[in-house]
Amino acid sequence: MSDKLRLDKWLWAARFYKTRSLAADEIDKGRVQVNEITAKPSRELKVGDRVDLRQGALVRTVMVKTLSSVRGGAPIAQTMYEETAESVVRRERFAEERRTQPDP
Repeated sequence: MSDKLRLDKWLWAARFYKTRSLAADEIDKGRVQVNEITAKPSRELKVGDRVDLRQGALVRTVMVKTLSSVRGGAPIAQTMYEETAESVVRRERFAEERRTQPDP
């Protein structure tokens, strides 16, 4: 493992997106920020960086724990980052709101 890795490659390896090109497209659309700055797909990540991902109406915030360019299974991918406490609360609140909405 190196001490830096491209943002699009890390997002793919951490299983936030199914393909690296999908990750790059989302980054290009401005839906991903690194350390509160809009990034480009070639942005190099370091351990400890903060990544904000907008997925639909939900914004997830994760801290980079490890770097890997190899895409593994979900349990391995989950060790690559740590979701912030605020992000977990937002995600749970969003899920609860979706559950309580009436069916269309």
